[in-house]
Amino acid sequence: MTQRIALTRYLVEQQRVHGRIPPELRLLLEVVARACKSISQAVNKGELGGVLGTAQTENVQGEMQKQLDIIANDVLIEANEWGGHLAAMASEEMDGIYPVPNRYPQGEYLLLFDPLDGSSNIDVNVSIGTIFSVLKKPEHPPGQNHGVSEQDFLQPGRDQVAAGYCVYGPQTTLVLTVGNGVDLFTLDREQGSFMLTREQLQIPPDTQEFAINMSNMRHWDAPVKRYVDECLAGLGGPRGKDFNMRWVASMVADVHRILSRGGVFLYPWDKRDPGKPGKLRLMYEANPMGWLVEQAGGAASNARQRILDIQPNQLHERVSVILGSRNEVDRITSYHTGL
Repeated sequence: MTQRIALTRYLVEQQRVHGRIPPELRLLLEVVARACKSISQAVNKGELGGVLGTAQTENVQGEMQKQLDIIANDVLIEANEWGGHLAAMASEEMDGIYPVPNRYPQGEYLLLFDPLDGSSNIDVNVSIGTIFSVLKKPEHPPGQNHGVSEQDFLQPGRDQVAAGYCVYGPQTTLVLTVGNGVDLFTLDREQGSFMLTREQLQIPPDTQEFAINMSNMRHWDAPVKRYVDECLAGLGGPRGKDFNMRWVASMVADVHRILSRGGVFLYPWDKRDPGKPGKLRLMYEANPMGWLVEQAGGAASNARQRILDIQPNQLHERVSVILGSRNEVDRITSYHTGL
């Protein structure tokens, strides 16, 4: 049997052999992976650990928090605040940024995360996950005593230096990119290490699977309804083939399926709240997932432009998301733009 490579060795080789990442980023990614292992343990204990159910509090999005949302958020902060690699963090569960406390050394990176994506699935034992994104803190003119601010985080997704997610399912799986493709690691619980199990994931350009919440159909814009109607028409319709629909209500799980075998994921703008461009968060969900999908040969759009080219205006900005197999994303985008 071929010897498996542990995540630590993989990251060391990315740094020393290939020169793709600096040592500070390598150490940061190792810390994030260790935090994900801790979250995985809490998730796996479930009711035995007394971690299920709601926390009777709301996050900045106005969403009711689960106990595991808060636990996962605390784990990521406590694991990352003291290592000297970060200047600040931002989380979907917190109102503002979290600067690294003065008692710890300040680094040059910014970490953003959705600590536990798919919260509605926590109590029913369906896959959930952690999404993370790493940015470089912008440089400021010498001589200026400039700390870290929310403005430093407002960078387009194309400026990410690392992104990934950890899915807590039948296996705990870490999926990572540092800008040179997408690799997959599986947690070996006996060794306590993430082991490289798949390299250079590729999303096929064509697919016969789509993921969308069909219960919202009456609220969709016409281009989205047109696309789904064509898929549902099957072999006798304009697409000339049958499609399957999949929907987990956990972006991590849906995107993981697409990275594994192809497909297209849609969480579009709809008429329920027309003033919002979408439901998913640009900085914590769309940017990291969009970059992972692009690095695997797919595409990610807000229905009108590439997600990674969007200039954020606020930390918790929302966006419409269409990502996955390139030809399907291009088709849906063309239905919106008319091009």
